[in-house]
Amino acid sequence: MTGGSEQDLVDEWHGLLARHATVHNALEHELQAQHGLSVSEFEALELLASSDHGKCRGQDLTNVVHLSQSAASRLVARLERNGLVDRVMCDLDRRGIFVVLTHEGHQRYSDAKPTHRSVLERTLREDA
Repeated sequence: MTGGSEQDLVDEWHGLLARHATVHNALEHELQAQHGLSVSEFEALELLASSDHGKCRGQDLTNVVHLSQSAASRLVARLERNGLVDRVMCDLDRRGIFVVLTHEGHQRYSDAKPTHRSVLERTLREDA
């Protein structure tokens, strides 16, 4: 190995995992407590809010939230039940489904975004 020992590499990996856990847990706690959203739900809403026309293909959403296809499908079902998104069939490909942000979903995202950014600032900047 070049540039350091194997143990240095493993230590760096463990440090990265610990930092991720710290940030993720803080986000999960604050988003749930203040806005009733999980981190994955927030990330899905953020993708939709920043997408053209507030919509994206289901597969694109799966890639962003880093969940399996079945877990992402359950996530979308929860968001839909809560009135935050709608599922719409693609006109060009009837097998394709778009996930569309509702007005209520956009409002919930807008309300939660400052909390998300504040937690990121607090947890990422304190270690830098």
